[in-house]
Amino acid sequence: MASSLSNSAVAFTGATASDLLRSSRSCGASGIPLRTLGKARFSVRTGDLSVVAKVRKVKKHEYPWPEDPDPNVKGGVLTHLSHFKPHKEKPKPVTLDFEKPLVALEKKIIDVRKMANETGLDFSDQIALLESKYQQALKDLYTHLTPIQRVNIARHPNRPTFLDHIFDITEKFVELHGDRAGYDDPAIVTGIGTIDGRRYMFMGHQKGRNTKENIMRNFGMPTPHGYRKALRMMYYADHHGFPIVTFIDTPGAFADLKSEELGQGEAIAHNLRTMFGLKVPIVSIVIGEGGSGGALAIGCANKLLMLENAVFYVASPEACAAILWKTAKAAPKAAEKLRITGPELCKLQIADGIIPELNKMDTEALLKHRMLKFRKIGGFQEGVPVDPIRKVNMKKKEEPIPRKTSVLELEDQVEKLKEEISKVKESSSKPTELALNEMIEKLKKEIDLEYSEAVEAIGLKDRLSNLREECAKVNSQDQLMHPVLMDKIEKLNDEFNKGLPTAPNYARLKYKLDMLKEFSKAKCTLEKKSKGEELKLDINKKIKEVMDRPEIKEKMQALKAEIQKSGASTAADLDEGTKESISKMKKEIQLELVNVLKSMDLDVEIVTAKKLIDDDLKGKVESLREETNKKIENLMNSSDLKKTIQLLKLEVAKAGKTPNVASKNKIEALEQQIRQKLATAINSSEIKEKHEKLLAEITLESNGGSNGSLKNDDLKEGTPKNDESRVEINLGANRSFT
Repeated sequence: MASSLSNSAVAFTGATASDLLRSSRSCGASGIPLRTLGKARFSVRTGDLSVVAKVRKVKKHEYPWPEDPDPNVKGGVLTHLSHFKPHKEKPKPVTLDFEKPLVALEKKIIDVRKMANETGLDFSDQIALLESKYQQALKDLYTHLTPIQRVNIARHPNRPTFLDHIFDITEKFVELHGDRAGYDDPAIVTGIGTIDGRRYMFMGHQKGRNTKENIMRNFGMPTPHGYRKALRMMYYADHHGFPIVTFIDTPGAFADLKSEELGQGEAIAHNLRTMFGLKVPIVSIVIGEGGSGGALAIGCANKLLMLENAVFYVASPEACAAILWKTAKAAPKAAEKLRITGPELCKLQIADGIIPELNKMDTEALLKHRMLKFRKIGGFQEGVPVDPIRKVNMKKKEEPIPRKTSVLELEDQVEKLKEEISKVKESSSKPTELALNEMIEKLKKEIDLEYSEAVEAIGLKDRLSNLREECAKVNSQDQLMHPVLMDKIEKLNDEFNKGLPTAPNYARLKYKLDMLKEFSKAKCTLEKKSKGEELKLDINKKIKEVMDRPEIKEKMQALKAEIQKSGASTAADLDEGTKESISKMKKEIQLELVNVLKSMDLDVEIVTAKKLIDDDLKGKVESLREETNKKIENLMNSSDLKKTIQLLKLEVAKAGKTPNVASKNKIEALEQQIRQKLATAINSSEIKEKHEKLLAEITLESNGGSNGSLKNDDLKEGTPKNDESRVEINLGANRSFT
């Protein structure tokens, strides 16, 4: 009997012990308080038989509640109901056989550090080298683990248990006990926990963290009572709609005589049948070793996941080796043949996924690991058309807000680039166009920003946005621009040009436009110079090849010998036969050179002039050029031709870099219309007559030589040129060499 005892004893005689225990009133103890009875000593004597009952003082239990429970403990105050408490002392380190080389390296690092501290010498290089070797050995070891090594890791004494995982992943957890048949198996733990506010039914095998706990938990091997407790909780979860999450970590069901008598096989079979009929989702996670039917009894799930170093088998490698090879030493071979690791079971579609086991990382490595994990998510398909409905509803890409460069900074960059360009012009070295291209692109962006600011300052921003939407709509429908829309564009353009000088940023815009024009001109000049130099080198190379031919050299030497033999000192002293031979030789060389240059895809024409054009004719040519350019400029600004040019620009912009066949046909048709209109306008004007008269004067001036002609592209109809007048060797169709 349990109570407290402090006062003197009270003795009762003349009654049996059963009478005394049945009622205090019947034994003549009426009026005695229960506290006094609790402190009493009962003694009954009947003949030689005596019955003595003593109530002694015992220590007060702290279970289920401590004297001062912490209400803020993780998992709530109900956590105090659990026997599972954190260890006050750290577990002793356990080294597996295959980890011993790492321990030796780690010991060396500790010894070197100790020596450095004692002697005061600098061993940082040696320590860094040893740490690098340690990290590389650790990586190599755990990257190429054998199946039996994974078995040893899964059985590691310090491996986290089911309740360790539960208290880490849940916000609240309440353990539920008993199979409602008189027993509570500690090898299987069940309970309700919450994650992100949602309730789940958790159950799993629980191993001990030390010898005492392992004995209490029966080393994680359940009896039939444990499986029946799990079955009761499955029915409970199915009734309330809680998803079930099971954690598997057992060598197998307990196979003693008592468990077999209590129906171990029937309990496992009952669980298997029931789990296939539950109406809630079930997820099973193998956190250590999953052995035989003892693991499967709570592992019939929708998804079976395994930790990276977990194993799942029908028989342990040692048992398999003892059956097949009659010795447990063949366990490594058996582990390999059984295919019990996560990757192999995923290939066999027994497991559905592997959960990586993260080692302890520093903050930087942890953040990098998380970033790389999400960087791998998603795939991209190029060339797959997007559903039109989905495309309309897609959010437009938000362009980053560009930053304008200050005028002082831009002026400084411009001056530096001008100096570089001037140095390039003075020297004969090949110019680097990278800086020039970068500046041009930068100026274009700056000008776009200035134009946007000017549009907003003038008050045309809304109208411009509306007009852009209308143009985009027309382009999306693959239609030509409507005349009404063209008039809107022209009116807005006129208003903008009139209001532009009043914009507050007009000075900056004008400066940047001038710089863009200047640098674009410089780029064009440098490109022409570069192309001209390359073409000169190619032509000189070809000419040298022609002149170095053996047959040409022989003819030249024969001609020189003939001239020396004649004894003539000047060209006038040569006889007619020698002059004819020289002329013939000259024509042969010219013909060879023409053939070679034509092979370079050049249109060659030999231009000979017996007399230079005088200054009067040069002035007439320049005047006619200016008049032609002015006429063409007026034609380009006319309303009819201007609309056609704008349509051409819109079609080119709409087609982009890779136009389709329809876009190409539209562009060619518009270009042909512009050419015809220009040609018609120039032919109907006085420019054609002036051009013909001037051409006749030049022909007369050059004495009308048999091979003589002057080719001036600037005087062609409808092809204005802004370059200087040129006399060409004439390398025509695709390239020209001045």
